Amino acid sequence: MTHFLFDGPDTAPTTILLAHGAGASMDSPSMTATAKALAAAGLQVARFEFHYMAARRYGHRKPPPRAETVNPEYIKATADLRAKGVTGPLIIGGKSMGGRVASMVADEMFAKGEISGLVCLGYPFHPPAKPEQLRTKHLADLKTPTLIFQGTRDEFGTRDEVATYDLS
Repeated sequence: MTHFLFDGPDTAPTTILLAHGAGASMDSPSMTATAKALAAAGLQVARFEFHYMAARRYGHRKPPPRAETVNPEYIKATADLRAKGVTGPLIIGGKSMGGRVASMVADEMFAKGEISGLVCLGYPFHPPAKPEQLRTKHLADLKTPTLIFQGTRDEFGTRDEVATYDLS
């Protein structure tokens, strides 16, 4: 069973499931601040960690795996969240790599009626200093309602770079 950190009311009309980025845990200051802000807006937020990050809590330093290899973990976390009794609309997403993984599983889950949307917080459009290695191919075909928040100085895709992407 996936371990979750919850913020916000159990009675919230919508729940957001968030995964962390490649290098920071689910209880990092950034993830905590985001969860608290969303909870203050009346949403329930559930945060979880991929296995490699959870293992770090026990002294097992594993590097982040390729994003697509943790897709099954995201799908399992969604099922585990529902098994805990979370009902109603569910939006999936995450910070950086967590949002990327969510974007890779979103359409399959959306088509089955398992989720209502996707939110990416600082999407990793490309590796740092490698803007030619785009990670955007699947984004152009997304059917899931999606919101991507991107900082103006994000090294994974600046405002100027992102403005040139053809995601339609």
